[in-house]
Amino acid sequence: MVAVARIVWERPGDAARAGRGMQVELVERARSGDHEAFSELARASFGRLFGAAKLILRDQDRAQDAVQEALVLAWKHIGAIRDPEAWDAWLYRLTVRACYRLARTAKRRDVVELHVEPETEPTGQDFTGPLVERDRLGRELGRLPVDQRAVMVLHFYLDLPLTEAASVLDIPVGTAKSRLHRGLETLRLALSDDATVGSLPSGERSA
Repeated sequence: MVAVARIVWERPGDAARAGRGMQVELVERARSGDHEAFSELARASFGRLFGAAKLILRDQDRAQDAVQEALVLAWKHIGAIRDPEAWDAWLYRLTVRACYRLARTAKRRDVVELHVEPETEPTGQDFTGPLVERDRLGRELGRLPVDQRAVMVLHFYLDLPLTEAASVLDIPVGTAKSRLHRGLETLRLALSDDATVGSLPSGERSA
């Protein structure tokens, strides 16, 4: 795993990836109106969706709202999935779109929070090392435009190749690469005087 993901993000376990055949079966049942099958899919997906939404929105309550909105839409339009194996990508797309909507409505509030958020000052040896790096990177990530954060979260946190991340975001692959590189460069510049700068990846990680 790349260093950014290791320092800033703790990825949840993904039981669905280990049981792809079972997931496909659950999706097919849910498409037929089986609410229990959908509930099982939602439970398996909630952890990684919430983690991704929280990284994109930098707010726990709004992240939960985004995931709930995505899951409500998923149940309402479950019949739209023609390929059961596309469940994960479809759910990521719904979640990211919900995040974008919430980010737009809360943009003014975000600006205020970023300006009044106090800097974390080390008060002793307990605030050194990876904890400080993670805190600093997390705060700098929150200052990136939401479109750059979304690409980074899909690519590094959800382990999607940039081609898949671009598909989820409905943007060209070149645009996804540009947003990723701009985001990483902004982080490097912000952390240029900090030891964590050496931990940042140079760009797109291998698929």
